Amino acid sequence: MRISDRQRLPYLYLREGWRRFSRRLALGRNTAFRFTGSTPDRLIVAPTDLRAVDPFVAEEILQGRFPLAGRVLDTEGESPFEIDLPSREFAVRLHSFGWVRHMRAVKEEEAFVRLRHVVNDWIATQGRFIDGIAWEPEIIAQRLIAWLSHSPIILRNAEHGFYRRFLKSLAFQVRYLRHVADTTCDGEARLRVRIALAMASVAMPASESAIRKAARNLDLELDRQILPDGGHSSRNPRTGLELLLDLLPLRQTYVNLGHDVPAKLIPCIDRMYPALRFFRHQGGELALFNGATSTLANELMAVLRYDETAGAPFKALPHINYQRLTANNVVVIIDTGLPLSPELSRTAHAGCLSFEMSSGKHRFIINSGSPKFAGERFRQLARLTAAHSTVTINDRSSSRLSDSHFLGPIVTGGVSRVALRRQEEEGQPDAVIANHDGYAQSCGLIHERDISVNGQGSAVRGRDRLFQPDGTDPGDTNSAIAVARFHIHPAINLRQHSPHEVYLAAPDGETWLFTCRDSEVAIEEDIFFADPSGMRRTSQITITFAVASVPEIQWILSREA
Repeated sequence: MRISDRQRLPYLYLREGWRRFSRRLALGRNTAFRFTGSTPDRLIVAPTDLRAVDPFVAEEILQGRFPLAGRVLDTEGESPFEIDLPSREFAVRLHSFGWVRHMRAVKEEEAFVRLRHVVNDWIATQGRFIDGIAWEPEIIAQRLIAWLSHSPIILRNAEHGFYRRFLKSLAFQVRYLRHVADTTCDGEARLRVRIALAMASVAMPASESAIRKAARNLDLELDRQILPDGGHSSRNPRTGLELLLDLLPLRQTYVNLGHDVPAKLIPCIDRMYPALRFFRHQGGELALFNGATSTLANELMAVLRYDETAGAPFKALPHINYQRLTANNVVVIIDTGLPLSPELSRTAHAGCLSFEMSSGKHRFIINSGSPKFAGERFRQLARLTAAHSTVTINDRSSSRLSDSHFLGPIVTGGVSRVALRRQEEEGQPDAVIANHDGYAQSCGLIHERDISVNGQGSAVRGRDRLFQPDGTDPGDTNSAIAVARFHIHPAINLRQHSPHEVYLAAPDGETWLFTCRDSEVAIEEDIFFADPSGMRRTSQITITFAVASVPEIQWILSREA
């Protein structure tokens, strides 16, 4: 471990310990009593929910079955909040109440009665004591947004007693969330807390000063987390989409009610759209980097239809460090960065210099992505360098991931520097050349990758070189074994043509030939973590080479048909 990494770990423990201490200090004793207060007499507005509705989920819930997080829980008439839940992921989705939106798909009065019964169960079993998953700040924020957005169906024909209990619980949760907002884990969770509090300030009765304060706090968090290139500080492409699904309704709510829109809200939304388009393959899917999982077409279109900044995607996002190469209908997206801070690395992957390549509507080379519903073990496997289309050395990851329950799954070491240059010379293929030092300490090697796309979009050339920190080739005594992996989308069929060539064929017949003359090319089994239906079997192309004898490999993807 590097000296800097040794010094960093105690600092990280101290920082996390201080955050937890601050949270406990802020809460004090008798927490539930501290957050009691007046109950509002009404709700002013229900913000719009842009997320898609599934009638099947609504029908299942009406039958007492909750299909969440890839599992189905049959409550058999009991409260879902008083029985054992299948997984933490299931509990998160149950307590966040995002599933309420599906109830908009049914019109029968019994559906609304059933929904009120479930909400009432939550208030009775979970709403009186601040404890457990249900009271994690991000879960509260999601629940507040869901309850406010869908209050018309929750409160439809409700009796006065339920109406008061619902409003009382909302007010209680808002007061608690306001109190713990500053001690929430940094990143998307803290921003979503500020979004929820801003939404509550305009959707529920509040003083002008309270509305302005919530707007100021939101502005501060937006300005800090949405970087000048429009990317989110987590470097997760999907985070921007998830945030826009909440920020767009919030913006419209401010406008509809005649309140001053927070100063940073509209500029941030305008910056986020080009970044979202940057990560979008032409088939409509988002690239799979740093925690991103599957993106349904209707999710993306629900946001993009409000895009008023239409234009060609940028060639680079320099603040979150990604590069994009395009020619005709070929797109190559490359990760050329590292986490912006340990606190923001909870979903970061060890995928530096990994890339994705698509042609038209088909993704050919991908990363394995992050599983949508799987448990912690599979989420951590998906973060390893081997789950990305890049080079591993001695089966190690280029970044070290913490296994400490206290620190959480943050990045604690590895890549500390990425050198990058972009080649855009007239008459020459557009190229990205970058290297990182993630293996400098463990293997004494620097990984450099050079990727280019020719002007016709008919060839993608790559070069992977491993050299010593002083710039020289590895010596004969270096025993390191490197593997270059190219993960293949499950829809693509592979066929070995020769020891050095593999055909990649899309369902519509479009075919590319992968060639490497420096070492043999193999087809191996693989797992695609980010399929919408769950984890799925797929294939990968691998090139294994001994660094001492083959310090550099060159490969090419050429269009055949």
